[in-house]
Amino acid sequence: MAKKEKASGASVQTLLGIKAFTDYGLQTNKGELLFFLVTPSNISVLSASAVEVKVRQLMLTLSSIPDLEIVCMDSSECFDENKAYLLRRREEEYNPRIKKLLGKDLAFLSEIQLEMATARQFMFVARCRNMNPMQVFNYANTVQKTISEQGFDAHRLQKGEIKRLLALYFDVSLRGECMPDVDGAQFFAGKKKEEEADE
Repeated sequence: MAKKEKASGASVQTLLGIKAFTDYGLQTNKGELLFFLVTPSNISVLSASAVEVKVRQLMLTLSSIPDLEIVCMDSSECFDENKAYLLRRREEEYNPRIKKLLGKDLAFLSEIQLEMATARQFMFVARCRNMNPMQVFNYANTVQKTISEQGFDAHRLQKGEIKRLLALYFDVSLRGECMPDVDGAQFFAGKKKEEEADE
């Protein structure tokens, strides 16, 4: 019973295993994560031999950096909950004009979602274990150099970009880069300014 109470009192950050943002990435319970956003190649227009070269380059990249992981996720917000809400509202609505408007909104969201269905972002994620900040910096440069030497166009994500990535992943906000580092920090900052103004 004590274990259950302890678990229910844990913060979301603790449950996710995220400790803090660092100068180079995201500190987690299992090491620091460095994110490298890759500009994807359109393999549908490449010849078979060019695709083989790309596959070989990916294999060489993964074998050169053993801790490298690949992440693929949506690069924009998902509209499923909004669409479900509009469907419910349309079924509950009695006014035919409003029902028609809700139908148009639903069609519009479906169209946007269809356009964004191919909007994916691809990342290499390097995990740093038991490294000091200088070692992480050197490792980040090594990883970026290795990725680019194998023909991939990639850049390391900064804190704002990582926040946006997390916000999209957890379906929180499209403006994740504006979110505070610590949940609720903006309210403490505002209160501190008020206290300073009163003095």
